[in-house]
Amino acid sequence: MSETEPAPDPVPDETLAGYRASIDNIDAALIHMLAERFRITKAVGAYKAERQLPASDPSREEMQIARLRALAEDAHLDPDFGEKFLRFIINEVIRHHEQAAGAK
Repeated sequence: MSETEPAPDPVPDETLAGYRASIDNIDAALIHMLAERFRITKAVGAYKAERQLPASDPSREEMQIARLRALAEDAHLDPDFGEKFLRFIINEVIRHHEQAAGAK
């Protein structure tokens, strides 16, 4: 074992293992939800491209951010974090919509 690697915990911590298993399950659910979200936004991008609609809709994006900031507060999640996460997703969706528009 190298000096930079921590020594394995000699006593398994069942509580920590349970927490980690829950986190792993939540992470898997997040990935599946994001995949479904992007499947739908891909269809939206194709729809917009066919009708020559703009890739982004700033007024809807701001309404969504305000709505999800409120949801984050209600859920005791830092609304700034929630907004950063949502803006990251929105920016990726817009990029996909721009690509769909360019493919037409």
